[in-house]
Order: sequence, then structure tokens, then C-alpha cells
Amino acid sequence: MQIASFDVPQHVSVIAEIGINHNGEIEIAKRLIDMAMRCGCDAVKFQKRSIDIVYTKEMLDSPRESPWGATQRAQKEGLEFGKAEYDEIDRQCRQRGIEWFASAWDIPSQLFLRDYGLKRNKIASAMVTHPEFLEVVAEEKKPVFLSTGMCTYEEIDRAVAVFGKQGCPVTLMHAVSEYPAPEEILNIACMHALRERYGLPVGYSGHEASVSPSVIAAAHGAVAIERHVTLDRAMYGSDQSASLEEAGLRDMVAMIRKIAMVLGDGEKRITVKEEGVASKLRYWNPR
Repeated sequence: MQIASFDVPQHVSVIAEIGINHNGEIEIAKRLIDMAMRCGCDAVKFQKRSIDIVYTKEMLDSPRESPWGATQRAQKEGLEFGKAEYDEIDRQCRQRGIEWFASAWDIPSQLFLRDYGLKRNKIASAMVTHPEFLEVVAEEKKPVFLSTGMCTYEEIDRAVAVFGKQGCPVTLMHAVSEYPAPEEILNIACMHALRERYGLPVGYSGHEASVSPSVIAAAHGAVAIERHVTLDRAMYGSDQSASLEEAGLRDMVAMIRKIAMVLGDGEKRITVKEEGVASKLRYWNPR
């Protein structure tokens, strides 16, 4: 359907970003997978890091109080899943019939994820400016979600060129990398600018605490909506407050699923029942 010069997809892919909101506990991860499935999401997404590559020794040695200890290293390692946990995630998602994938934050993590035969990849906003990493992902030629938070057009240009050279399909994800992001800075209209500049599908990766901006993004032609999810926003973690609990996720998915139906095809017509109403309410009818 053609609405205001952009197409509204009949089906919007909804991705539940579990990320690190599992707090290092596989049982929480499994509960979030089941929550996403109950709410009608199409996929769940995780994050994979090699701690000693992504962070400097100075940063990892610096103090940070957390449930796992008193240093940044203890906190980062406490949140990271290894092969045993990802094997369990893979098994759970296959049993439930829901897709999973992950955003890697370094090359060894990307190579680790290859073993699972995932259908798609995700480039986190932080990795858009890492050309060697982008080349490794692009050579897989799998569909890629590329997040544009914190990025200039020039940085997006270079990243898109890497994937274009490899013939790797890209969906750009408009994002604002604040956690949580205030609604007044979300700038969802930027989706149109991205679509016009690159001629690529565009989605929305939201970090706000509310539901409505994601629904608005879907109504403006987003082909995919990605939202962080949590069991409880009060749980420990930097992403929890920018996440949706089950009730919010269920409402968001239900509203997104109605958009194409409610928008219709744009053709003006009078329904059969309207004809009946008109015959009762119009005391003068020139037809």
C-alpha cells in the first residue's frame, strides 16, 4: 500500500532485544524467550562480547559495585554468556519456534556466532565505525540489521558501502543511543531521510520507556521494530529502564499488527452498511 510516499509493510518484524537483561542467568534468558513468544514477537536478540577485546585493562580494573564484585571486569564477565548458555538458548528457541540472533561486539564473537547457523546479523551502533569487523560480517552475506545510533551520515555511508560491495542485504535501524531515550529526541521522521538517502529498508530500534513511539515508527513504514525487554524494570542493569515488561510488549505487538489493517488501501469507498445508514439519516439524497 502507498501511504504518504512510503510503503507500510503487511508484516512488521518485531524483535525482542534480550541483550544482557538476563543478568548472566540462563533461566532468566529462557523466561524472556518464552515471554517474547507469548507476545507474538518474530525473534529474540542477544549481545556477545569478548571482554578483553572490547574493553581496556584500565577500564576493566576500575571500580564498579555490582552483584558480581567490585570491579568493571567482575560486572562485565558476570553478564557474559559462553557456549553452554548459547547452546541452551539455541535449543530453547528451536523448541519454541522463534528465531534468535545476536549482535557481536568483536570479531571472535562474530566467529563464535557462526557456529549456530543464524539467519541474520545485527551491527550495534558502537560497531558501525569498525571497518574490519564490518568486513567479517559482510562476507557471510546474510541479511543485516545496521543500527544508526550515534552515527553521522558519513559513517553510515562507509558501513553501507562495505555491505554493498559484498552484496549483503542491509536494513537500516533508526536509533537514538540514550538509555532510556526521552520521547522528544526520538526523531522518528529521520526514518524517511534514511530511506531516501540509501534506498534501503528502514526499521526502528527504540530505547524509550514507552510503547507508542514504536507503533508510530511502524505506521511510518518501519519494516522491523526492535525493543529491549525485561522481566522487571527494577532489576539490576543499565538497559532495564529502557525496556518493556510483558504487558507493554504485548500491547506494542498487538497495536503494530493492526496498522496495515486499519490503514487500508487508501481508496475512497462507501461500505454496504454505510449505504444502509445513509438511507436512514439523510432526509435529502440526490442520488
